[in-house]
Amino acid sequence: MKRRFDTYFPWLFITSDFLVSLISLSIANVFLQLTGVFEGASFSAFLPLSLLWLLISSLRKDYKIGRTDEYDHTIRNLLATLLWFLGVTAILWTPLQNGNFRWIQIAGLGVTMIFFMGSFRVLVHMFLRHYRAKGNNYRNAVIVGKGGTSPRLADVFRIRKDFGINFLGYFDDEADCNQTRGGITDFFGEAPKLDLDLIYIQEQLDPSLVKKVIDFADENYIKVKMIPGGSLQLEKNLSFSKYGDFFVINVNEIPLDHPLNSLAKRTFDLVFASLVTIFILSWLIPLVGILIKLESRGPVFFIQKRNGVNNNVFNCLKFRSMTPNDYADTKQATKNDPRVTRIGSFLRNSSLDEMPQFLNVLMGDMSIVGPRPHTIPMNETFKTQIKRYNSRHKIRPGITGLAQVRGFRGEIENTHQIRSRVRLDYFYINNWSFFLDMGIMVKTIHELIFNRENAY
Repeated sequence: MKRRFDTYFPWLFITSDFLVSLISLSIANVFLQLTGVFEGASFSAFLPLSLLWLLISSLRKDYKIGRTDEYDHTIRNLLATLLWFLGVTAILWTPLQNGNFRWIQIAGLGVTMIFFMGSFRVLVHMFLRHYRAKGNNYRNAVIVGKGGTSPRLADVFRIRKDFGINFLGYFDDEADCNQTRGGITDFFGEAPKLDLDLIYIQEQLDPSLVKKVIDFADENYIKVKMIPGGSLQLEKNLSFSKYGDFFVINVNEIPLDHPLNSLAKRTFDLVFASLVTIFILSWLIPLVGILIKLESRGPVFFIQKRNGVNNNVFNCLKFRSMTPNDYADTKQATKNDPRVTRIGSFLRNSSLDEMPQFLNVLMGDMSIVGPRPHTIPMNETFKTQIKRYNSRHKIRPGITGLAQVRGFRGEIENTHQIRSRVRLDYFYINNWSFFLDMGIMVKTIHELIFNRENAY
């Protein structure tokens, strides 16, 4: 069971975490009553607290226990979640008394939760290590280049079975051992057959080969980690992963790989999209739907398959702006396109046709800001023309994006336009910040009001 475990484990973890939190709170209730600092509360009063714990734990993605994380990392995550939980509880939970004992009650809840939830989290961590040591939930890995400290890393994989990393061998031009699968040039032909998850690059590999391997990994959504050496010359901030006492450099990590950044972006997406859905889409969809139906036959929504994060296909929603035709997926809309209806022309010119995509945001398929998703046929064409094109699918696609506010929106007429879009998308992915998103949203509003030249 390689990846299927990763689908089921978060749900098992969250359910168990919820039940253990409920037990912990019930025990804290009894303990505080016995000490005389709390009058006690009913089971129904503690249920909302456990739901609050479930919400905070899920948003912080506590179920993501890294295969090389040590137990202290799990405890630190628990303490951060507990601080959030106690802070919100102190403010909102009404059964707490207003008096001298208030902070003693909070402390009592905290101590009890630390003991029971800490024991549970460590036991789960121990289970994962044991499960992976038995050969389950593994990740396939190879090392490109044998030499320097790379044999030490291979030894770590052999000794630390609990990391769950299935080392498939080396690709090296000079090494000749039973673990060598072929030369470095053989890697690019053999790698697609190996179902790889991780590529480790030896520090003395030629820089041109390093770049080629990283480009290959980006195209195939494989994580790259560089075994550090003095000759490493890369123009980006690097992070490290620890394998026992052995460190490797994470080469192609992006800001949104960090859980807090991902949480901040997703939280903003959910809040903003929810407000738009409640206050705008609730009346806009019926109104536009009636106008579309009055002018032409066909559905209100135009649903199109597009590539999302990691190239996964999703159903992208738009208001239908054309008469039903067989070329919607392959032929872009052009100026004065005869397929566009009158109401469709207004929707496209005002960008209102994109509004249903806020529902895609709520469903988790899209983000407010990100690379614009293209149709599947367009992606198949562009990835053969543009180097590292698929790297734009590392994150969720957006309703708006950096390329759109820099003037690259609408019909793609030449390769310069798509190359510029991809270059800006790549910059956004590697330099994401919350303030960059806010700036793009402000510029999007400006573009909607003052620049309608390419909206047709």
